[in-house]
Amino acid sequence: MRGAAIGVVEKSRTTKLPVGATVQGLLGWQDYIVDTGEFLTVFEPDPSIPLPEYFNTFGHIGLTAYFALLGIGDPQPGETLVVSAAAGAVGCLAGQIGKIKGCRVVGIAGSDDKCRWITDTLGFDAAINYKSGSVAEQLAEKCPEGIDIVFENVGGSILDASLSLINMKARIVLCGLIAQYNATDPVPGPYNFINILNQRARIEGFIIMDHFHRAGEAMGDLGAWYSEGRLKSRLDIVDGLENAVEAVNRLFDGSNKGKLLVKVSDG
Repeated sequence: MRGAAIGVVEKSRTTKLPVGATVQGLLGWQDYIVDTGEFLTVFEPDPSIPLPEYFNTFGHIGLTAYFALLGIGDPQPGETLVVSAAAGAVGCLAGQIGKIKGCRVVGIAGSDDKCRWITDTLGFDAAINYKSGSVAEQLAEKCPEGIDIVFENVGGSILDASLSLINMKARIVLCGLIAQYNATDPVPGPYNFINILNQRARIEGFIIMDHFHRAGEAMGDLGAWYSEGRLKSRLDIVDGLENAVEAVNRLFDGSNKGKLLVKVSDG
C-alpha cells in the first residue's frame, strides 16, 4: 500500500543515506522497506518540534495550506475567507494563515466540538456545523458581506453553498473534494457554477506535488508562526500498523480530529 512515512535507516550501502539518518518519503504501509533512496529526503529533526509535526505543519500539510492559500487565494486584509473541513489538518492551518494575513475567517466543520475548537483555540471568527442545518443559510448569516476566498476541501453541496455567496473577483482554491471520493454514481457539478462567470471569479485546483521544490520558501514563515504560537493544530495518532485501515476510514466518517497519523513503531 502506497503511503508517505518517516523512517530511520538501519542498513545502507550509500553515503547519501547513513545508518541512523531520519528519512521521509513514500515508504509505504510496512515495517521495513528496501529502497534505492532516490526519492527519499534526509532531514535532521529539531528536538524542540514533535516528530509528527514533520508530517503536519512542516510537511506536505503545512506546505499545502501555505502555497494554496497564498498563491491562489491571495488573501488581503479585511476579506472574508471560508474554509471547509476547517478542523482538518490542512483546513485548520489555512484558516490560521488567513487570520495572520488579516482576513475574517469562517470555518465549516462537522460537529459542535470542532466548531468550538476552531473559534476558541484557533481564533476563527465564526464556525458552521454543516450537520446542524442549511449550510447556505448559515453562511449567509456568518458572511453578511459575501465571500472573497473559498478554501475548498470537501466539494459537493458545501462548495455549492459557498459559490452562492462569492463576491466579485472571488478566488476559489480547490484543494480537495473528499465528499465525492467514494461516490458510486456520477456527481453533478455545482448548481451555482454560473456565479464563477457572473462574479468574474477564479477557480484553480491545487496539488502539493507541483510545489515540493519550493518547500524552502515556506519554512521560514511556518517556523516563525509556529514558534510564536500563531499556528496550532491537533494530531490524531493511531497506534499500530494493524489499525491503519480503521484509521483511514476516519477521514470519511468525520471522526478524526486534526492530522491523522499511524504510529508504526517507537524506533
